[in-house]
Amino acid sequence: MGENSRSDDMDVNPTKEKKLTNMRQSSSDVLVPLIPHKQLSLEQALEFCREDECVEVTPATVRIRKVLLSAQERQRNRGQRAKAALGD
Repeated sequence: MGENSRSDDMDVNPTKEKKLTNMRQSSSDVLVPLIPHKQLSLEQALEFCREDECVEVTPATVRIRKVLLSAQERQRNRGQRAKAALGD
């Protein structure tokens, strides 16, 4: 989805629709400009990805994605790795 200034990951679902209410807020009417995505080469993508991510290469694109797609699975795996590190 994008870069986060913090070291931890932020779980977002771009396909999930925002819940709308009847109440209108003046601050919600402000449009936020979106920054266009970066086109990464294969070498840049391999350098940029972390240990829990992988690089998908197709003839048209190079993508970085999480190895475990479910946020629950990632959380469970993170807990198991923490237990293993304490056990050593």
